[in-house]
Formats: sequence, C-alpha cells, structure tokens
Amino acid sequence: MTDKLQKATFGGGCFWCVEAVYQNLKGVTRVISGYAGGSVANPTYQQVCGGATGHAEVAQITFDPAIISYEDLLYIFWRTHDPTTLNRQGNDVGTQYRSVIFYHDEEQRATAEKSKSETDASDLWAQAIVTEISALPDFYPAEAYHQDYYRLNGSQPYCRLIIDPKMQKLRKEFQAKLKE
Repeated sequence: MTDKLQKATFGGGCFWCVEAVYQNLKGVTRVISGYAGGSVANPTYQQVCGGATGHAEVAQITFDPAIISYEDLLYIFWRTHDPTTLNRQGNDVGTQYRSVIFYHDEEQRATAEKSKSETDASDLWAQAIVTEISALPDFYPAEAYHQDYYRLNGSQPYCRLIIDPKMQKLRKEFQAKLKE
C-alpha cells in the first residue's frame, strides 16, 4: 500500500448500490455513502429525497492507486449502473439518482472525460451516456444507518432485488479485482 491514498466520488443511482460494488475491490480502503453536488450544507436524507437540494446520492471511495487505478474504478463504474438514463436508475427516479462523477483534481477530470468518451464510442451502451462530470464542491456523509448498508442488510428486499444482481455481475466480470 502506498502512502498516497486517493479519493473518487461517484453517483450511479442509490448510494447503497455504489457503496456495495466498491467496498469489495482490492485497493479500496474505505467507502462512505453521502451527498454531493447540491446547494444545501449538511443535508438530511429526507431533504435530498425531496429533490430541492440539488444533491446526488454518491459514494466516496478511498483507494490505493498502486493497487487499483482510477481508470479501473471508472471501468467498473460504467458497467455497474446505466449511465444513459437521465436522473434515474431503474425505479429510483429524481435528480438525486443521476449518474455523476465528481472529480477531485484536474487529472481525474481529464481521465473521467477520456473514459466517458471511449465508453460512449464503444458498443457497451446503445444510447448516449449522460453522466455528468463536475468538480467536487463538497461531500457530506450520509446518516450512519446508510453506511455499510448492503453488508448489514443484505437480506432486505431492496438488497436482494437490486444490489445482489450487481454484486453477481461484479463477481463474474471483475473476479481478479475483488478482495479475497
């Protein structure tokens, strides 16, 4: 592990899903569910769900770039949610569920733009990618009951119906990147 951990902040629908995907990767040391991109400081879940804060549900990922690269995180991002739907993922609808990459520096911005362009030009998705790429203004951790949600509540219906298929896909497609 290097001394220089980095952070990535992604929104791809419900933060429980994004958190669950990234928690299982080698080189990821921490994932925090939270809110970013809006105008209200320290928002609550109820405020964000109301749609008036402008925040997206996101996961902030702390990772060791010597073990897993930002490019790898983006590769997984494009494949574990639908980046072609505006302000929705499945039945979750609203601006808080938008597909978004909040970059932490100019290098991440350039890498995210390149990755988006290459993925959009590939045959991965039939529709155009609508993912927003913006500078991270502020990040607000979500309430404690949202943290480690899948690990603590894996038998809940939402987890079984929505998150389990993502985790199965992750295990199948990214086995080499998973923690053992």
